[in-house]
Amino acid sequence: MLVRRLPLLLFIGALAGGCSSLYSAAETHPENPLDSDEVTLAAGDDGLTKSLAIGENSDAVRDEPLDDAIAPELKAAAREAREKLDNPDQELADDASGETDMWDRLRAGFVLDHEVDNERVRDQLNWYARHPGYIKRVVERGSRYLHYIVNETEKRDLPAEFALLPIVESAFDPFAYSHGRAAGLWQFIPSTGKYFGLTQSWWHDDRRDVIAATDAALTYLDRLAKRFDGDYTLALAAYNSGGGAVSIAMRRNRKSNKPQDFWSLQLPRETRHYVPKLIALAKIFDDPQAYGIKLPALKDEPYFDVVDTGGQLDLAQAAELAGIDIDEIYLLNPSYNRWATSPEGPHRLLVPHQNAEAFRTALADIPEGQRVSWRNYVVKSGDSLNTISRKYSTTPAVLLQVNNLNSDLIRVGQRLMIPSASKGSDAYALSASKRLERKQAKKRDGNKLSYAVRRGDTFWDIAREHRVSVRQVAAWNGMAPGDPLIPGKKLVIWSKTAQPTLASADSSRGKAMVRKVGYQVRKGDSLARIANRFSVNVRDIASWNDLNTARYLQPGQSLVLYVDIRNSP
Repeated sequence: MLVRRLPLLLFIGALAGGCSSLYSAAETHPENPLDSDEVTLAAGDDGLTKSLAIGENSDAVRDEPLDDAIAPELKAAAREAREKLDNPDQELADDASGETDMWDRLRAGFVLDHEVDNERVRDQLNWYARHPGYIKRVVERGSRYLHYIVNETEKRDLPAEFALLPIVESAFDPFAYSHGRAAGLWQFIPSTGKYFGLTQSWWHDDRRDVIAATDAALTYLDRLAKRFDGDYTLALAAYNSGGGAVSIAMRRNRKSNKPQDFWSLQLPRETRHYVPKLIALAKIFDDPQAYGIKLPALKDEPYFDVVDTGGQLDLAQAAELAGIDIDEIYLLNPSYNRWATSPEGPHRLLVPHQNAEAFRTALADIPEGQRVSWRNYVVKSGDSLNTISRKYSTTPAVLLQVNNLNSDLIRVGQRLMIPSASKGSDAYALSASKRLERKQAKKRDGNKLSYAVRRGDTFWDIAREHRVSVRQVAAWNGMAPGDPLIPGKKLVIWSKTAQPTLASADSSRGKAMVRKVGYQVRKGDSLARIANRFSVNVRDIASWNDLNTARYLQPGQSLVLYVDIRNSP
């Protein structure tokens, strides 16, 4: 483990400068977090899988080759372009003097070896230097969360570079969701989230909770660092692809008498680029001027306070009490899926620091029973708690709780109290349903079709029927290929064919029996050979695994396939 910095106490007085990050890594950078279609790039071990999200609307694609080295002319051109584009009146971190900013504090905690010089790091540096606007965007998004995350890395005595990891993972998009079912700033998949206590419900997803997910991610990284004897590069690799994958690669090198450091290991492609991305980002934040980048100033002060709400609270009402826009409430509290906080908790809200005291005072004046709106509903013939809860955007469990019911049985004429939003749905623009609505409405190539999921359908069936990829169907509908398909669920499909070409549910060949299977690449394998063996096509394999078809497969590489088991070998 190479340590590049002197201890914090010896160094902090001498540092000055600026650095920041906020929306995506060298490949996770959609212009608008609400318009992005993310995909997953990594698998893990022992149920602790990590995924890396990438935006379909990104400024660059991961598989595109990057220049081997950045020319001095490129640096100069990038610097000149930024100086012309930046607002001259904007306060810049590298212009600040006499005052410690967030970037000084971040740099003081850097620990990783930034002097490593190889093609993988240079490739990432080249990309960032060519896209200064991307750095600016991620800084603007991350400014809400960075002070808190840096605090947490310091508490655990972890490298400050870890505070930049959400750029690589999610581009600091709190709503990022990958095709591997990873969510939030730190991109936890459901199983890993559950292992670290990140609960998920209709109301709330802890994987997107700024406080809970940051704690889980840093705890995970700390455990991995201990597992690999303090080697943070190996810990980072394991966070991306799983500790088992890293241990296997180390064992393989050990048997061949090869070095076992990160740079010498044969790891999945995504993982081989994962650590270089973070090091490249740290180098840029350490000396932005060297790469023609200017970082917006970010004060070393809390962006938000944590306020105890004491119970469920309508988010529109919370915004009014705090005197802020409701979008700001959602961006600080992205774990809330609906129009209110979860009735089961956590009963807290993150509120901008400057608004927190006014919010506490205003909230104290509102009785607990008035913190959400209530509808008095009379049960009609044919009603059930399920139908009523769907109609009013709540859950049967909530109706049971607030009406003190002992069972799901209700009778005609019975009165129920139903919590309901205080404003129309458009007011809750960043709720899960409105984000999905915008995603499904976004114009794509082809003709827009509405598809109702049928019993037994799979993504593979639907994609084949409409001659599109599994990844596309999932992305268009804010889902992952591993998400369950509920009969009756409405999907949007953009098809370039006027009519479906293969009926999945009532084909004359009989119903497909599609299963998700894992396949480990063998020596001599090619995409065409694997596709032929399992009666699928090369395009689908590439889509399911985010592969570049122009590149060779590596023996031992893990693939996910969706196979009709009737045709499998």
